[in-house]
Amino acid sequence: MISINKHKQNKRELDMVNRQLDRLYAQLEAVPEISGKVTRSSTDFPYIEEHVTVRMDEPKAATAIRDRIRKKEKRQKELLAEIKSTEEAVASLPDGIEKQIMDMVYLEGLSQSDAAELMGYTQARVSQIIRNTLKDL
Repeated sequence: MISINKHKQNKRELDMVNRQLDRLYAQLEAVPEISGKVTRSSTDFPYIEEHVTVRMDEPKAATAIRDRIRKKEKRQKELLAEIKSTEEAVASLPDGIEKQIMDMVYLEGLSQSDAAELMGYTQARVSQIIRNTLKDL
């Protein structure tokens, strides 16, 4: 189902998700490094276990941030897909008044009143054209 009625809301949410992702990436960069011990096998025979000290991100904090990043990136992909389907639906309309009005209201973000003024119609007529066009989609 095309989510054309949620197009403006999806664009706003996408901007918010992008800002949140930027903050999460910055938080991930700021996670403190700690020393940790890992076990490995020696490189020569007999293969004896050795304990090695390594530097790594603090595991709990880094994992929590990465989990949040994964969720936000998933939502970002969903929003991009919905926005793309809306834009394709409007682009698929035959050239004419309906397509111009849908383009102005949904893709350019104009209000129905502003679109009506530009087209020389009343806001009520623009609303009627949009309603009829949405039925046909």
